[in-house]
Amino acid sequence: MEVGHSVRRTAARLLLAWVALCVLVIGLGWLLTGPLAGSVGRWDDDAARSIAGLRSSGLDGTAEIGTLVADTVIGLPLGAVMAGLLAWWRRSWLPAVFWVVVAAGIQGIYLATVLVISRDRPPVKILDPGLVPDHSFPSGHVATAMSTYAGIAVLAWWLARSARPWVALLFVVPPVVAASRLYEGAHHPTDVLTTLIAGAVWLALVSALVLGRAEPPRREQGSGRVSRWSARPPAGTSRRRGAPAPG
Repeated sequence: MEVGHSVRRTAARLLLAWVALCVLVIGLGWLLTGPLAGSVGRWDDDAARSIAGLRSSGLDGTAEIGTLVADTVIGLPLGAVMAGLLAWWRRSWLPAVFWVVVAAGIQGIYLATVLVISRDRPPVKILDPGLVPDHSFPSGHVATAMSTYAGIAVLAWWLARSARPWVALLFVVPPVVAASRLYEGAHHPTDVLTTLIAGAVWLALVSALVLGRAEPPRREQGSGRVSRWSARPPAGTSRRRGAPAPG
């Protein structure tokens, strides 16, 4: 009864936070395409031209790889598989639920925003053909990178302390994807920056409300069984070693 109430309360908080974040992103998009189009918009276009001037045959291939790893048809299935493997490894649904909430929230913000905000791509040659011309804000590739690589990085960081030096490398992927999209002329700087920040805020909120209230599921020593996920004990109390988890 108490567990169910806690889940509903967490879900309600996440929904309210998502709506607020979505409104903020849409509001920023309205500013960039309206009142700030002449000031920040000009700076965005100038920055895109400067970045395009740095292109070379060697960097073209690197940017293409940076885009490929965050294509929706590659990034999201990869994230789902990794979250599933972590859930199987720990014999707990919590890793899968966490990743689904992270990915659904970030992708939902992206989809809601592009339905409302129409912003043209930068006035440079775009190296990624076939893009919708007025879907520059926000960046779908950066959203996928934040969902998959940053989301899995946070999850693995929480679950496996020994792997943290390797897991930290996943946090580099979203900025690399953002740089690749800028290089290819697909987005303005404010498009990718907004997506990075919004994704990071949502990831932090979900981590605090879901992972922050739980203990990592772990294998019991001396057996192949896996301990159940349990909530953290109340502040000021401690659980004796070997004592059963609360029901």
